Amino acid sequence: MTTLSQVPPAPRDFPRVVSLLLNVAHGVDHMFLLIFATAVAAIAADFGYFKWEDLMPYSVGAFALFGLGSLPAGRLGDVWGRRIMMIVFFFGIGAAALLVATTRNAWQLAAALTLLGAFASIYHPVGIPMLVQNVSNPGAVIGVNGLAGNLGIAVAALVTGFLVKWLGWRAAFAIPGLFAIGCGIVFAIACPKETETPSNRKGGKAKVVLTPAMLVRAFAVMTAAAATSSILFNFTTNGNSQLLTASFRGVVEDPATLGALLAVIYTVASFAQIVVGRLIDAVPFKPLQLWMSVAQVPLLAIAAFTHDWGMFLALMAVMVFIFGSIPFTDAMIVRYVDDRLRSRIAGMRLTVAFGISSLAVWLLGPVVKSVGFTTLLWIMAGIAAVKAAIVLLLPDESTAAVDPART
Repeated sequence: MTTLSQVPPAPRDFPRVVSLLLNVAHGVDHMFLLIFATAVAAIAADFGYFKWEDLMPYSVGAFALFGLGSLPAGRLGDVWGRRIMMIVFFFGIGAAALLVATTRNAWQLAAALTLLGAFASIYHPVGIPMLVQNVSNPGAVIGVNGLAGNLGIAVAALVTGFLVKWLGWRAAFAIPGLFAIGCGIVFAIACPKETETPSNRKGGKAKVVLTPAMLVRAFAVMTAAAATSSILFNFTTNGNSQLLTASFRGVVEDPATLGALLAVIYTVASFAQIVVGRLIDAVPFKPLQLWMSVAQVPLLAIAAFTHDWGMFLALMAVMVFIFGSIPFTDAMIVRYVDDRLRSRIAGMRLTVAFGISSLAVWLLGPVVKSVGFTTLLWIMAGIAAVKAAIVLLLPDESTAAVDPART
């Protein structure tokens, strides 16, 4: 377990409350995108749908905008300022969640979720570069930030399950929406105004200086690897609630209890990012990412054959490696890209990766309805194998220049 003395220091020039809110924002970002996946069965029943699979495709707009919105969000973060964009994030995502809570049919829901996805797209290209600017241990900082993001997923599973049970699915959106707006107020007060935009700022050089050809190759690999990782992430985080429901049928059927079990899985898996984040700063980058990718293949295959408590353990192992792989793409941007360009490069990478991976959300319901979760897990094992092959194409850093000031 991480102790307070092991937590990476806050970035210079930021009060600790700002660094805390930047990490909280990551949790908010992932939580809000997955409230629907946890509450979909209750929403489907309220809207008159017989099966949750039939309502699931209506959320694809949220994940499409989550990717497509990253490009303009990243550019605005660099040329307009990261502080103001984070304020827009907090207030926008909170207001969009309140709007979702007022919807009365599937198309209204789809429109409101799409708006939520647009505001959610701000965080990754803006919040993470803001958090790691000027830090000497970006891997460890990204690991803690990744933990915060995935704890948001755990909170979505746990809190949504209880709110749906006690207050209804609308409260599951409205209460977190008010929380996000509250965080935005505190952030606006506590975060110092930027004296210059990132695009005009000096310093923040890349840790590893690549040739133009190697940089293009690294960007292509990180984008392709991020796309396959995001497909696995979307299939699991959007489908795990219903996967556990199906696997535990006749054993555990209370939605709040199932939500708590899923929250345990996500919480345990989230701490893998702390370990991986520290390893990124300490060991060779490419082999670490490769073996984290390879390990997912047999674990997903094993999960295809398990049920109830066996599925619980198998799914926990799968999520440890899926969550543990998340810090790599953000670490690559810090490793290879100057701070002046990081939000824009992150935005371009996220637009492609999240745009492609949003198809997983659209396909999840129809695929499960057609072939079931067992076949889906085998498909995911194949995607993990493709990702491992992509990682093999990362450039060899031994031929690149390492900036001693950044090591």
